Amino acid sequence: MGYFMNMILIDSHCHLDDDRFEEDRDQVIQRANDLGIQQFVIAATTAQRWPKIKQICEAYQGVSASYGLHPMFMQEHQSKHVAELDAWLDTEDAVAVGECGLDFYQGNSDEQQQLELFRGQLTVSINHKLPVIIHSRKSLDLILREIRNSGISHGVIHSFSGSLQQAEQLVDLGFKLGIAATVSFERAKKLREVVSKIDINALMIESDAPDQAGQQHRGDRNEPAFIIDHLRIMAELRNMPVVELAQKVTQNCRDLFALSKS
Repeated sequence: MGYFMNMILIDSHCHLDDDRFEEDRDQVIQRANDLGIQQFVIAATTAQRWPKIKQICEAYQGVSASYGLHPMFMQEHQSKHVAELDAWLDTEDAVAVGECGLDFYQGNSDEQQQLELFRGQLTVSINHKLPVIIHSRKSLDLILREIRNSGISHGVIHSFSGSLQQAEQLVDLGFKLGIAATVSFERAKKLREVVSKIDINALMIESDAPDQAGQQHRGDRNEPAFIIDHLRIMAELRNMPVVELAQKVTQNCRDLFALSKS
């Protein structure tokens, strides 16, 4: 673990506002800091949670906000929330819009409602000249179409799980790929191919904490400190030193979100 002491990382996507961190948020952030993870981007899920995220960003150094409306919480969203998001971003600091996107894991019976919500947030992103954080499950080809139609030029696909061909199309559109701990599972052959072959300037690393714990922490509550584990796997896949990859994914994240050094 010695070489981690001089390493700086950014967790490009987490949910530190989640209630599962309510009892030990200080310790969770400290454990990450101790491993060189100095900055965090919290991606919002619902309008109700925006004030909580704002509070956390004000309370902790190095924590930044992205505000949006997640497609897995359609029952909590109202049509007025897109306009409220636009207005919220007029006065509140944010590095991105999201987490937004499309999720058809349970089917696409609400496809039109999801599309309208997603398109509205892409417009908000363009209005505020902010990158977008996109959630995609069973929907990546449609996401690609919507990105092209919107004209948005920069963002990240969170927890990317698509093919190399889809990854290359996204990179051509100016997007980056958030790599979560899914890559730690040997069965994730498609994702491992993407990590090994895609332009290194497109890679970012994320925890998605408290969800998506990797192989070494399967069944546990995930936390940002755990990104060290799949960083090592990513470095092995690219046949490069861990510290060198850490520098690159950190710079990629800073470039996308216009983050200064903490």
